[in-house]
Parts: sequence; structure tokens; C-alpha cells
Amino acid sequence: MLILVYVLIIGAAGLILMGISNAFSKGTKLRLPQETAPQKRIRLRSSLSLIFPFSAMLLEKLKLDVKIKNRLDASHIKLTSAEFFNLKILLMLLLSGLSFFFIAKLDPLVILGALAIGYILPEFWLNRKISKRKYAIARLLPETVDLLGLCVEAGLDFTTSMKWVIEKVPTNPMIEELSFVLEEIKWGKSRTQALRDMAKRLNIPEISSFVQTLVQAERMGSPVAEAFNILSEDTRLQRFNRGERIAMQAPIKILIPLIFCILPVIAIIIGGPIFLQFMQGGIFKGIGR
Repeated sequence: MLILVYVLIIGAAGLILMGISNAFSKGTKLRLPQETAPQKRIRLRSSLSLIFPFSAMLLEKLKLDVKIKNRLDASHIKLTSAEFFNLKILLMLLLSGLSFFFIAKLDPLVILGALAIGYILPEFWLNRKISKRKYAIARLLPETVDLLGLCVEAGLDFTTSMKWVIEKVPTNPMIEELSFVLEEIKWGKSRTQALRDMAKRLNIPEISSFVQTLVQAERMGSPVAEAFNILSEDTRLQRFNRGERIAMQAPIKILIPLIFCILPVIAIIIGGPIFLQFMQGGIFKGIGR
């Protein structure tokens, strides 16, 4: 029981640290490669890379560097694979030290629990950021397609339309992705390859359909404006279907708090007085009268 309490304390401390990091990172704008990063972020990244200098070599031998880098790119966390792995190691050591400080003795189970929490927390934080960003992009895609379609119908080409939308629309995850695509086109990458890289990086069905329609329209020579009209209807239908799926999951998700939180309280309120009277013999006295 004491071990469980210590593990819960360590987990709560980790969640508090995650909340503080999310509060500081909220509303930050994607820094494109041509922008200079702040000095504090550069110092933090350099410190993470110097703490365990052999992490990059280890990840490369295990063939995990590309997988971790793709996930970091999908969440737009400006860290390398080695820096993220070093962050996990640092957090594992920190939580292990805190657990030893709290219990004042070397308990292998507590140390293993702290190491596991320190390894899982960055993964949980990364998965949460990826899912939130994907959800925001899927929601913003129909309006972005409408704006791009209006610009193309007004006589602009696709690249100029993206530039106009990026300049006029407030910053959001979809605009940040289009900004990155536009920068890659400026560096010399073809428009088709830049769009395909975006679809591969995000791995969202709506974005994949968006990119595939544009690539096919360019390859077949069909009007891009017509393709945008079809995309607008398809993306709205996909967003409606996504909302229906989420709404259908609500009754299942509400069963957990209903069974473990609401029903016990109702049972206590209704059955408590009856149980007390039964224990005191009041029910049988009322029947005898």
C-alpha cells in the first residue's frame, strides 16, 4: 500500500510538470526552419544533447531514430530523436531520486515504478500532443479548403493561394502545416512532393485524401477549382462522420463514471437508511406492530 502511495505521488508530480509545460507552450507559433530559435531553447536542446552523448548512436543502431523523429515532426516538437530520448532518461533518473528521497531507503519496486513512470510520461505527452494536433487539423481542413478554392477561382495559382491564406488567416495548426509546405516549395522541392511529405508526416485520412485529390488533378490536367469544390464537400462529410463517431462513443464512456461514481452514491442514499434500520431491528419492529 505504501508503494502504491509513493507511485501515485510521483505520477501526480509528473502530471503537474506536464500541465506547467502545456501552459507555457500554449499558443506558441511554429518556428519554420528559416527562423532563429530563442536562445533559451537552444541552450536547453544543447544541454539535452550533451547529457548522454551516446544516445544518437544507440537509437541509430536500434533503428528507432527515424520513428521517433517522425512522431516529433507530427507534433512539431523541436527536438531531435536523441534529445527526446535523453529527456526520458533524465526524467527517469529524476523520479528515481525523488522516490529515494521520499522513502529514505532503496526499495527496488519503488525504483522500478519511478523508472517506468519516467519512461512513459514523455510518451504520453507526445501522443497527447499528436492527437490534439491531428484533431485540430481535421476540424480546420474544410474551411481552409474553401479559402484555397476561392483564391484559385479568383485567378491565383495554388502556391499564391496558399501564401494568401497563410497571411490572412490567424495562425492555427493547419496554417502552420501549409506554411511548412510553402517553405519547402521555396527551397526547391516540387509541390507534389511537398504535399505528399505533409500527408506522410501527419498521417490523417482527411489530409491524405486532400493531397491525393490535388496530385491527381495536377497529373490529369483537370481544373484545380473543381477539385477544391469536391474536396470541400468530402472534408465536411468526413468531419460530420467523425462527429457522429464521437457522439456514439459518449454512452459507452459515460458508463465508467456512472457505475463507479454515481450509482454507489445513489445506492448509499437510498439503501443506507434501510440498512441502518435493518441493523437496529427497526424494520421487524414496524412489521410486528
